[in-house]
Amino acid sequence: LFYRVLVEHLQELMPIVYTPTVGEACQRFSHIVRDMRGFWLTPDDQARIPEVLRNYPYQDIRLIVVTDNERILGLGDQGAGGMGIPGGKLALYVAGAGIHPSKVLPVSLDVGTNNAALLDAPLYVGYRERRISGQTYDDFIEAFVEGVREVFPRALVQWEDFHKRNAFSILEKYRCRLPSFNDDIQGTAAVAVAGVLAALRVTKQKVGEQRVVFIGAGEACTGIAGLLAAAMREEGAREEAIRASRLVFDSKGLLREIDDIADPQTKALAAPLDVLSRDGLDGDDATSPEDAIRAMKPTVLVGATATPGTFTREMIEEMARHVERPIVMPLSNPTSKVECSAEEAIEWSGGRALVATGSPFDDVEHEGERHVIGQANNVFIFPGVGMGAIVAEAREVDESFFLVAARELAAAVSEERLALGALLPEQARLREASARVASAVLRHAIERGLARDGLDPAVADREIAAASWFPDYIPLEAAGDD
Repeated sequence: LFYRVLVEHLQELMPIVYTPTVGEACQRFSHIVRDMRGFWLTPDDQARIPEVLRNYPYQDIRLIVVTDNERILGLGDQGAGGMGIPGGKLALYVAGAGIHPSKVLPVSLDVGTNNAALLDAPLYVGYRERRISGQTYDDFIEAFVEGVREVFPRALVQWEDFHKRNAFSILEKYRCRLPSFNDDIQGTAAVAVAGVLAALRVTKQKVGEQRVVFIGAGEACTGIAGLLAAAMREEGAREEAIRASRLVFDSKGLLREIDDIADPQTKALAAPLDVLSRDGLDGDDATSPEDAIRAMKPTVLVGATATPGTFTREMIEEMARHVERPIVMPLSNPTSKVECSAEEAIEWSGGRALVATGSPFDDVEHEGERHVIGQANNVFIFPGVGMGAIVAEAREVDESFFLVAARELAAAVSEERLALGALLPEQARLREASARVASAVLRHAIERGLARDGLDPAVADREIAAASWFPDYIPLEAAGDD
């Protein structure tokens, strides 16, 4: 009944099941928890993780969403309360793609918390220690992976809300040993790139012609920059042109190749000096986003900072001076963390911006014209990618899966919605969009040789439809007299 109501009222209930309401649920988790669904694994369980996993009442698990709770949405370390995220994500997998609820498992790696308020709270239900780190943390992740491989060998794993310092290394270390992906990096990238590709249906431009300013250099912007580069590369763009197509700001300012940047993913986003010189920027650390926009004349502005007000009126107005239809993406969630509101982006651009937001926003009326705001919610990506990979029994889920998903999602936006400025489909059509994405992912996995034997890409749609569960009651018939 829960899933039937959710499926039939997705647009209304999604903000309750997931962002923004799930953020408050995570913060208040220890005060509102009623029963324990899924697993909390603590360092005390490290030597017996397979034993613990075997206690789950369903043993044919095909999908696990796991978090270590350190970077919950834009709220930071929520300790055991982070379980709200895997729970919410899996509800959307079931409702949005039709994965049967007996096949999914939410897991919290409760490795402690550095949130002092939680440690001091008498009702806190989690592991009441400071977070483990370093080799101790790495050994715990290794034990979890080996436990999953032993107990649930056919499971796909989604890494969720890990801090950047761990997210990339975990993904790279395990993606070939365990079919897995990181939704904060790859799912966010795919939905944002889908929004850009949909916008290009309006502007009639190529992806290789785009110039992008990123505000934020965390998992989201790093993933988006990487997937946009892949889309440009697929179109035939050269590496020098790709590197020249973006400028990236972190909390300290513009990233430049001469800066001492330890993190390799961040270092790869740093602007070469010849690019800065071409744009008339001196490349000093006082360069502001407004300076960069004035000099580079970007077509796309992306923000994932969890800092409200990061997009200023000056930034959007300057962008709109040089671009007829600027693409503006304030992607942070929940709503309290968004870089600017949809209404501000529309107003400051004189009604010309094509806007996609990470949090839900109502339609915007500007000078008598209605602008529909598409939500760049990962829910348009992960259910379809997950379903496609599960049906394929994919041995690996690499970056190409997400570019395929982004292109399919962009194609799913109707001409009517594009005419109103919406860059993503209606959430009420999530199941339809997820089925399209899942079929495209399944075909891609088969063609890449990453799927189980015996699958035919020509009947991918039929395979996905056959695997999809709809929450319906079994019809009952009156028994006969005999």
